[in-house]
Amino acid sequence: MPVVLRWLLRLGPINPIAVRLVQGGSRRQRHMYIRAAYLLVLIITLLYLLLYETGRGGLSTRDLAAAAAGSFEWVAYLQVTLICLLAPVFMAGAIAQEANPRTWDILLTTPLSAAEIVLGNLFGRLFFILALLFSSLPLFALTQLFGGVPGQTIFASYLIAACAALFVGALAIALSVSRLVGKRAVFAFYVGVVSFLAITYAIDRLRGTPSVVSYMTGINPFLALKALLDPTNYARYQPGSQVGIAAWFLETPVTTFCVLSGVLGVLLMAASTITVRLGGIAGVGAGASVGGGVPWYRKIFGLGAKGAEHRPPKAVWANPIAWREAAARNATFGRMLARWGFIVVGAVWGLGIIVYYRINAQTMIPEDLRALVLYTVVGELAVVTLVALNMAATAVAREREDGTLDLLLTTPITPAQYLGGKVRGMVAYLIPLLAVPVGTLLIAGIYVLLVQISPGIHPTGLKGVEIAYVQPAGAGPGLTLQVPAILPEAGIVLAMVGIPFIAFCCVIGLDWSLKSKGSIGSVVSTVGVVGVIAGLVGMCAYKGGQNIEMIGPVLASMTPATAAFAGIYIEDAVNETMNKQSAPLEVARIGLFLGAAIFGAIWVAVVFGVRATMVHKFDMTVRRLAGTA
Repeated sequence: MPVVLRWLLRLGPINPIAVRLVQGGSRRQRHMYIRAAYLLVLIITLLYLLLYETGRGGLSTRDLAAAAAGSFEWVAYLQVTLICLLAPVFMAGAIAQEANPRTWDILLTTPLSAAEIVLGNLFGRLFFILALLFSSLPLFALTQLFGGVPGQTIFASYLIAACAALFVGALAIALSVSRLVGKRAVFAFYVGVVSFLAITYAIDRLRGTPSVVSYMTGINPFLALKALLDPTNYARYQPGSQVGIAAWFLETPVTTFCVLSGVLGVLLMAASTITVRLGGIAGVGAGASVGGGVPWYRKIFGLGAKGAEHRPPKAVWANPIAWREAAARNATFGRMLARWGFIVVGAVWGLGIIVYYRINAQTMIPEDLRALVLYTVVGELAVVTLVALNMAATAVAREREDGTLDLLLTTPITPAQYLGGKVRGMVAYLIPLLAVPVGTLLIAGIYVLLVQISPGIHPTGLKGVEIAYVQPAGAGPGLTLQVPAILPEAGIVLAMVGIPFIAFCCVIGLDWSLKSKGSIGSVVSTVGVVGVIAGLVGMCAYKGGQNIEMIGPVLASMTPATAAFAGIYIEDAVNETMNKQSAPLEVARIGLFLGAAIFGAIWVAVVFGVRATMVHKFDMTVRRLAGTA
């Protein structure tokens, strides 16, 4: 089974906590009685309504359809009512679990991740609520035999009930994880849910225009269901009559309720996942976790108390060398601060470019935005590359100098595992740094795309850049072509070739580190070799992209720098292709993607080739340099 699929299954269907809750709850008679009573109430209600509406006899097809529609409306309201009443009952166990701290202490000692703990509790308890919904689906399907009840309306009513249950369940789990409440909060939670529904419904009814939807419709499941089932007496606003948030709540209240419930549920689960191993909100708010008064900011970075002889244990990857290489770079608070400082400052700077250009739209031209983004991205790429070269060039030489390599050679770790782990660990450490220039280029491209779709976002339009080109087939010179100021997919192209290129820098540095006597000589040699290779390949990519038709866009993606340049100045990077093709922009964009995939694979192949050579010569090189530290 693929690792990703197994990981996803452990978050849901085969999650040990979810399986335990479902198996335990399925054996309880109380749950069985609740499910039976739920279906019995719905069956009796629907049967009574149908008999009442059709008991007069001599009904036409139209009358039968109207009777089915009316019965369905009442049963749909009843179903949402029962779900809102039963959801807190099923989720109450999650809140009550907090009353026994030993339960959490035992749970947190297991190898389950924070996401598995939180989602297991959610899915395990939410299973029974969703089972109630699906069990009544055949009952609702019977109403279609009479007509008047569209299938889309049935499924929409189920979606409203499911979203309401999801939000209530996520809220219950968040309260449980927070460690701020106990068993007495179960009743308060139940009363709070019912009170919220009653208050929002009352606000909607007491306003001046109860015949149209309000802002309360998008947050109350009963009002959302009313907007769905009774659009005549509870009308929505006409599409296009509102703007911004008002358009969401007043024009599409049903969609707004479902999306809002889902988003809030996801946010609550994310907050619970972050705080579950930090002692909940209570632990975070107190500034320390349960174990030994460790400040929360050190706990987030996986550090123990200041001056402590031990630190919290960490999960080791399958390859311990890869884990050590990635984790050792974050061994101190200063290194973490430097790394995340670069990421945060880079992200803020990238967003700041867009904001600054937006504020000064009347005085700045698209060329200014392109220049700012290009200089930023190339500068950040240079920093990341130099960090990669320095890390790789000292990876083995440093361990030879401090004697760590001698200890590692006494373990069962093979040369392939050692060298492959080194490269993998360094790449894993550098990917967040590389995400800064990639994200900057991606954000700028998306901004330009949004302006193209909706010019009102930018005061002066920024639809694109006009360039002169020669159309083929003798159409004559002097024609113009409009190209995006920055290609929306430029960030993706940069990532496709950037990650393999960084891996190439790491493996070259590792090779020189392995065969060099000291760290300084290894760093100088690595920078020189990679600088020459990157310079030659980059020059070939730059000139080939400009002067070769059709193949030029493919060649322009050979290196991260040329790929970034082509994503911004596409008309200059692939000049010959833009002047000789009937659809020059489409050809250029496809060529960039194709080139990124091809040369990304080539860089990866070079990495594996150099690594294989290093593995073959590892023993001989290590023996030759033994004792030279």
